Amino acid sequence: MKVIKAIYNFLVGDMIILVGILLVVLLLAIIANVAALSPLRVISGPILIIAVLSVLTATLLREARANR
Repeated sequence: MKVIKAIYNFLVGDMIILVGILLVVLLLAIIANVAALSPLRVISGPILIIAVLSVLTATLLREARANR
């Protein structure tokens, strides 16, 4: 169990990052596979960049405001 936790902390480091990135990937998969959302394929790159930056900013702000 310690090995799994160590790998998780090394790769992800925070649950907010993991869940946020998974939601972004899910959203982009839906955009790519649903025909009604095909006009959004053009802006899928900027959606990815903005969403990842938002997730990382949220994590950073949470860490900065934490009482230690």
